[in-house]
Amino acid sequence: SDWLREYEEGIRHYSKEALNKEFPEKTRPVNFKHPEFQCPDMRPSHSVPYSVEFVKAADIKVIAALGDSLTTAIGANATTVLGIPIEFRHVSWSIGGYGTFQDVITLANIIKLFNPNVLGAAPGKTIHGMQAHITETGFNLAVTGHNTFNLPGQTRHLIDTLRAYEGLNFEEDWKLLTILMGMNDICDYCKDKALFSVDNFIHYMTVSLEMLMNEVPRMIVNVVQILPMHTLREVRKPTPGCLLQRSFCSCLIEPVAKSPELQELVEVNLEFQRRLEELLYSDRFFKRDFAVVLQPFLKHADPPRLPQNGKIDMTFFTHDCFHFTIKGHEELAKGLWNNMFQPEGGKLIVNSFSDPISLICPPAEHPYIFTRPIAAKSGQPPRQSLAAMSLLLLPHVGLAHLGCM
Repeated sequence: SDWLREYEEGIRHYSKEALNKEFPEKTRPVNFKHPEFQCPDMRPSHSVPYSVEFVKAADIKVIAALGDSLTTAIGANATTVLGIPIEFRHVSWSIGGYGTFQDVITLANIIKLFNPNVLGAAPGKTIHGMQAHITETGFNLAVTGHNTFNLPGQTRHLIDTLRAYEGLNFEEDWKLLTILMGMNDICDYCKDKALFSVDNFIHYMTVSLEMLMNEVPRMIVNVVQILPMHTLREVRKPTPGCLLQRSFCSCLIEPVAKSPELQELVEVNLEFQRRLEELLYSDRFFKRDFAVVLQPFLKHADPPRLPQNGKIDMTFFTHDCFHFTIKGHEELAKGLWNNMFQPEGGKLIVNSFSDPISLICPPAEHPYIFTRPIAAKSGQPPRQSLAAMSLLLLPHVGLAHLGCM
């Protein structure tokens, strides 16, 4: 929009000298390029998969994301604190569609290597609090500041958007949705312990996932485990921007070290994680053409630290000392992609972001996104139709039909 262009131009003139002194490594140079990423098998299945268990990366036709400011990528490529209100959705870890994989690593840009025609990757930037259009957001329908009680509303918006979107086959296209939600509940917990309770977190997550399961065919949902947030208290710098931390997450930042208030919040954070595992390490959200998968790579994640002194590497954090820069978003994207191609019980959990994550290729022996929960008995997913079952078992179909070749 014209307003956004004028705002960014004003920031550039205001801040160039100060930026070079204070934050030389926050933004990504335009000419930066990653090495290529290639895998031995990047082809789609020979025919559209019938089962959620046999979906390859190249079979994904639609990508979407729901969540909060971590998914809107607020401030992710801001040059100064004045750029914090800009949502850099096009570089968001789970759905950013800026350029190519070599420009910025996002889940959408990785998927584009396998299917260049995937729909939904976020193409542009938006401003927090201002109405945005799908031409800017793509199917990144996350909203900065939202709590889990807002997730059913986001979910309804997504379902309605997918149904109405021209060029998308709602019934036939395989869709990949990523949800990361709950951090703002932790940040706001002390303000209303009933509203932001773990019971409400699970309730609104369950309502949203049931809406998707009941209404959206052919969908895989990544639910990303929330971070252990107490280490974000260490992300500090004596700058005006870091004062924003307190307004974003006062319940985490304001309590003194070792206080009962802080200890309670740490316990609540852990309980959010435990209850999400309890909900999703089951076969409740698993059927023939739909699966929800908990991706746990963030469960124990420690912020990136400098090797020389163990202090926080501030190049991973925006000027507000709370959200991630592109460097941080890229590590999240790689962690998520890797988890998608690791089975439940064998998914890598990142202990520290100090060591860059290396991308894996889909395993040759199982080139599909892992969707079957351990809790589901072996055999066909629940509610597998007899027609689809017979198609999968016909001897002449063979491995080629399932995309193993």
